[in-house]
Amino acid sequence: MLVFVAHAGWGYIVPGGFGVTIFFFLSGYLITTLLRRELEHTGSISFKKFYLRRAYRIFPPLYVVLVLFFLLGIFGVAEHKMRLEAVLSQVFFLTNYYSIEHGGAYFVPATGVYWSLAVEEHFYLVFPLLFWAAARRKSFPDVARLFLVMCVAVLAWRMWLVFEHAITWRHTYSATDARFDSLLFGCILGVWRNPVSDPEWKIGGRDRSAYLILVGALMLLLITFIFRDERFRETLRYTVQGIALLPIFWLAVRHPEWLVFRWMNWRPVRFFGVVSFSFYLCHGMALDFADQVIKEQIPRALLGFVFALLFATSMYFLVERPFAKLRRRLHRD
Repeated sequence: MLVFVAHAGWGYIVPGGFGVTIFFFLSGYLITTLLRRELEHTGSISFKKFYLRRAYRIFPPLYVVLVLFFLLGIFGVAEHKMRLEAVLSQVFFLTNYYSIEHGGAYFVPATGVYWSLAVEEHFYLVFPLLFWAAARRKSFPDVARLFLVMCVAVLAWRMWLVFEHAITWRHTYSATDARFDSLLFGCILGVWRNPVSDPEWKIGGRDRSAYLILVGALMLLLITFIFRDERFRETLRYTVQGIALLPIFWLAVRHPEWLVFRWMNWRPVRFFGVVSFSFYLCHGMALDFADQVIKEQIPRALLGFVFALLFATSMYFLVERPFAKLRRRLHRD
């Protein structure tokens, strides 16, 4: 929703890029928790099953949307400046690096968000092997320390790019080499004080202390939004946000009954979470279609939301759910 609202015209107020950072953190936490659970239960990790599960989850909606929007462009329904090499970069998960060099004008219409999926897929290619190699020799806290060292290394890399080479913001924002620490912070939570796998551990001991920690984390996030220095925003910002998200995610998972988190468990919100991947993929085109109907910003945003939600719901029932059944069958086997 942060991304949608920003793209609907309120990007100067709403931090849409932070929505992607949350997306990265959550993804890192989820895949690490699943890999950890598999390692604890079986003593090993099946790389084949991991990659097949990711393919079943990501590829069907991703390629369906890509092909459909490509056809909308070819048949003149959506405006486009598509180039073959740009489209191929999307097919093969190189969107982020292509956009750094050439911008986003030549992609399939309304699919610029595919850059974030490229970052994720690059990370998925390497991370299972990294996790297995580290976890088979080290304790989970030691693995967390290793991930933290890697986060520091990525921060140092961003700083070197910005301060020594004046690299453009596009690289530090969307290049895998400069952003994969946003996933790694989620991975740290997966192996260190995981709110699902380490239930005996508590933050702060008492609820009052935990509330203070939550307030402190939210204040830290607020600083990253208020402080507008460009060098800070392209270097330290992602690190500070990753640190702040650690206690926020921990508390949200462990204390869903708290008033501040309770809304996340409302049935409509849970359903929106189920269809959110397809919603993310299609929301740009939905806003473009809404713009052809009405120009006023708020009605356009509301109509675009309805279009995107209807499309995402259809994708869920026609594409995602059938493949999810295959994925669960594979996981069960």
